[in-house]
Amino acid sequence: MPTIAVLDYGIGNLRSAQKALERAGADAVLTSDAEVIHSANGVVLPGVGNFGKCIEALRKTGIDRIALDAIETGRPFLGICIGMQLLFEKSEESPNHQGLGVLPGEIRILPEGVKRPQMQWNSIHVRQPTPMLEGLDGEWLYFVHSYAADLSTNNEIVVATCSYGGDVVAAVQLDNIFATQFHPEKSSDAGRDFLQNFVAACKGR
Repeated sequence: MPTIAVLDYGIGNLRSAQKALERAGADAVLTSDAEVIHSANGVVLPGVGNFGKCIEALRKTGIDRIALDAIETGRPFLGICIGMQLLFEKSEESPNHQGLGVLPGEIRILPEGVKRPQMQWNSIHVRQPTPMLEGLDGEWLYFVHSYAADLSTNNEIVVATCSYGGDVVAAVQLDNIFATQFHPEKSSDAGRDFLQNFVAACKGR
């Protein structure tokens, strides 16, 4: 059973991600302890709410540096929802704040003509095969967001999209970094299957 550190920076209901990882077969620990995170087989950065408030909390707690160190080690690293967005360079939601910058590009508001936020189940289209999305092409997962990664500048790292006023980035992958705009912890069986894929990736670390 791999140990997965869920980064605790005091924002939102982070424990729901921890519990979902436990159900997927991990020893999941909600923690801000650098030593615990350093020794974990994989690391998860969840997030809900506002981009600016989340990046401020990351930096105030020092979790930003710990997250970057974890990524540099090559261990599987998962960003969820705002946790995904924080990995990019910046966001239209909070233009005065810089993201972690480990993924290229910007987070932009969803297109005109759709309800914001997208708060619904939506099916995903797998654009690039990856073990993380094994068995999930066409599956329905749960989204809650008004902003998403800019598809036009991130084609090479986009592994899945959903349709919401056009193609919207649902998941990206770059080396050991995987990130989803959907909430696997709120996505029933499909979300559990996704997290089991992530846990499997962590077992070899």
